[in-house]
Amino acid sequence: MNQTDYIVIGSGIAGLSAAHAVAPFGKTLVITKGNIHEGSTQLAQGGIAVAMHRDDTPTFHLDDTLAAGDGLCNIEAVKILVEEGPARVQELVDMGAHFDKSGDDYSFTREAAHNRRRILHAGDATGREIEKTLGNTVRRHPNVSFLQNTTVASLIISNGECIGCITVKDGIPKPILAKAVILASGGCGQVYSYNTNPPVATGDGIALAFRAGATVQDMEFTQFHPTTLYTGDKKPISLFLISEAVRGEGGILRNKDGVRFMPNYHSMAELAPRDAVARAVFEEMRKTRSRHVYLDLSEVPLELKMRFPTIFKRCQASGIDIRRDFVPVAPAAHYFMGGVSTDIEGRTTIPRLYAAGEVASLGIHGANRLASNSLLDGLVFGYGAGKSAAKLLSLPHSPSIPPVVTPLPAGLTRVKARVIRSRLRNLMWTNVGIVRTRAKMEKARAYFQTLQWILDTPTYDEELLELQNLITISMLITEFSLKRTGSRGAHFRQDFPEKDTSEVGHYTLTIGMTTPLLNPQL
Repeated sequence: MNQTDYIVIGSGIAGLSAAHAVAPFGKTLVITKGNIHEGSTQLAQGGIAVAMHRDDTPTFHLDDTLAAGDGLCNIEAVKILVEEGPARVQELVDMGAHFDKSGDDYSFTREAAHNRRRILHAGDATGREIEKTLGNTVRRHPNVSFLQNTTVASLIISNGECIGCITVKDGIPKPILAKAVILASGGCGQVYSYNTNPPVATGDGIALAFRAGATVQDMEFTQFHPTTLYTGDKKPISLFLISEAVRGEGGILRNKDGVRFMPNYHSMAELAPRDAVARAVFEEMRKTRSRHVYLDLSEVPLELKMRFPTIFKRCQASGIDIRRDFVPVAPAAHYFMGGVSTDIEGRTTIPRLYAAGEVASLGIHGANRLASNSLLDGLVFGYGAGKSAAKLLSLPHSPSIPPVVTPLPAGLTRVKARVIRSRLRNLMWTNVGIVRTRAKMEKARAYFQTLQWILDTPTYDEELLELQNLITISMLITEFSLKRTGSRGAHFRQDFPEKDTSEVGHYTLTIGMTTPLLNPQL
């Protein structure tokens, strides 16, 4: 049985930040399901929101974050985010991160729902720059090692504490013990058939923690990005995002007839919060019976090829010149505000288990994340979780690991498993997506009831483990969405369109392995 001091599950910005913080205190193993570059961080285009401009302050940043969160933000957590953010970003610069400048000053841009220009960027590949810089620093630390292309099958819970995890590679399980486990495995966009997330974003960390008995919260809040490149009938596993920074620089949304429509939906027009823009795009598509709208960049007063090189190149590959052509765009699932419930130090409800980044739900983003706060969240709270975990000194005892059956269960072939996965994702997009109703969500719930046997099957088969996680996350999103009968932020109920101010702030759920998931009492 292997043993280390600290386990970090995930190699995006939150995981790397946690490893950077905890490594000086002991041997640190970073486990990632794909390779170390396959997470969402490297896909982040727009930038990182931070109050470092001379006309900005952490208080202004706080106000914008709270406004976007629609009354559900954890104010204490947001204060930590905006106040510690500049120091953490400066540390990145000191490590060698290069952000765009205009002369000697940083070139800050503006995005939706920000009242100041505070988005620090590296072209339109900011996440890649941050991941490269932070990753190089972490990899050089003598206490850090990486375990790539490895699935975490379960957490090891002993005497109510998390003392490690069981990893699986090529169907072979291996338990690893540690003083603490830090979940930083990212979100769950692959629950939806249309999403901007990498293929590895299947909600594994949330499902692992939930099955182990940790509390989850805010599972009804999925953020849908309003502008992904529309590719016709092609259905890639993840869609190409057209950064919100494009609209921040002056991009205009037009319907299929070329008519600008956002002023009809919100006073901030294209710079309204993401949830408002996504619903407006969705409604305009419905009204005009179109599968997309257009993004018009022709009046943006910048050299687009230089400012947005990744977007320019990708659109050019589809025969679109963003300098003069309308870009066809449509909404897609993008970011998850729910997750494993934590305190401000990243501690979950299970001792020795920590969580940070998109897998965690501290209430930083409330009901709707402010654009470009995600990278800052991972940077600040990943570091905080690492510092908190480092305080644990004692090593756990060695538990006995029960044997687990590895084959696929009877009646489930590889082909059938993939058909179930595809149907699940389509059902979530149609019935528990941008606009929700009780009738549609109950239809989804009825389908989930037919899948309980898959959840009940113990296995070390990686493909089945991933399917189990997708089913678990889909169920949780649906149950939480049914429970919240008012609309708020990214959660919009067509049958309850008004905000219910008397409704509880945050719904939570704790459930054990032996408790039925269907129809839980939230």
